[in-house]
Amino acid sequence: MDLGEALPDVRRPIPNEAGRAWVERLAASECPALTTRRKRRAERTGASHDPIVWTEARGANVLDADGNRYVDMTSGFGVAFIGHGHPAVVEAVRRQAGTLMHALGDLHPSTVKIELLERLCRLSPWDDARAMLSLSGADAITAALKTAMLATGKPGVITFEGSYHGLSYGPLAVSGYSDRFAKPFVEQLGTRAHFAHWPRSRDEVSAALASLPNDLSAFGAVIFEPIQGRGGVRFPPAGFLEAVVERARAHGLVVIADEVLSGLGRCGTWWRSVQAGLAPDLLCVGKALGGGLPVSACLGSETVMRAWGAPDQEAIHTGTFFGDPLGAAAALASLDVIEKEDLLTRAKESGDALALAIREASPAGVTEVRHEGMMVGLQMREPLDGLRIARALLERGYLVLPAGAQADVVQLTPPVCLTGAQREGFVTALSSSAGAGV
Repeated sequence: MDLGEALPDVRRPIPNEAGRAWVERLAASECPALTTRRKRRAERTGASHDPIVWTEARGANVLDADGNRYVDMTSGFGVAFIGHGHPAVVEAVRRQAGTLMHALGDLHPSTVKIELLERLCRLSPWDDARAMLSLSGADAITAALKTAMLATGKPGVITFEGSYHGLSYGPLAVSGYSDRFAKPFVEQLGTRAHFAHWPRSRDEVSAALASLPNDLSAFGAVIFEPIQGRGGVRFPPAGFLEAVVERARAHGLVVIADEVLSGLGRCGTWWRSVQAGLAPDLLCVGKALGGGLPVSACLGSETVMRAWGAPDQEAIHTGTFFGDPLGAAAALASLDVIEKEDLLTRAKESGDALALAIREASPAGVTEVRHEGMMVGLQMREPLDGLRIARALLERGYLVLPAGAQADVVQLTPPVCLTGAQREGFVTALSSSAGAGV
């Protein structure tokens, strides 16, 4: 079976001799906080959390330094939605590298950057769309927050408990996933964000709406994930975000949808927020956009983007590598694949099949399966179960991520090219891992 469609093949300990050597080199060179984090996880779960070291990836498969083969149910944090190393993206990058690898950004742009801007604007929900390119999802969120500030002149931002928008300073200030990310930097971040409650059910909607600020005069934006990803694949109850957006619009706030994970087909539609009828003013996109390369964008209507001022003035938000030719070429190829292969439909069908298979298997310890397209959250019974089962699945050759503030969710964001055999193998491995006591 070709690499990309193969089942796991884990024959050596994780990590084995070669992998351990790489991990030791890693511990001697990376920021010590990351090595310490893995040690703390091992202490809390009673299992090793040394990483595997990737050497190759194709489709839904990953190979490590010890020669083990895995099925990646994370698609590299959602980046490889169309699959690792898609031939169309690889060829586009090779072709672009042979002609132009770097240009002068916003000063003297490349043709391929302009093509990507045009393509994104056509995909947006506005007839008069404008876009700002960047590298990471956090970059796109930063651009959106700046746009809202310029458009309204108001610094306050309404955001939500459990939200995750990135760890650079602007996004960090509005991320409610965990206090520990922001606490060391709070004096530099400022206190302009209001964290409203994110309801878990219809019964909590009234209280969540009551947690919004009574006085919105100092607020210029509201930001939300259509589905909270790192927070535990948490869906908003019907009517909740609609009511939030309605109140925001009544007071002139800019509505920002963070579609970095949920957008570009992951949920079976281009934009989950638009499909839900939320009509945001700004859309933030990243992860899957570059097909493996770092590319992101903030999209908005010309009316909102006009807040940046006259185009003959000096740019006050730009970056050396924003819209670089290689990333732009990769993004165009990735968008081509999504459109030509009808991956929005495929994501919905494959996600439904995955969720159904898990529900029918009823793995021990899984109390709920939440999903939309290829974005799936498995609610576990106890805190830290997500961490434990992630390691147990790794030993069986499947890569998953723990999610939720208490690590009580297993997050699945597999590539859309996941085969039926790989799906069935995962469900069997999940049942075995959960049955072993998580």
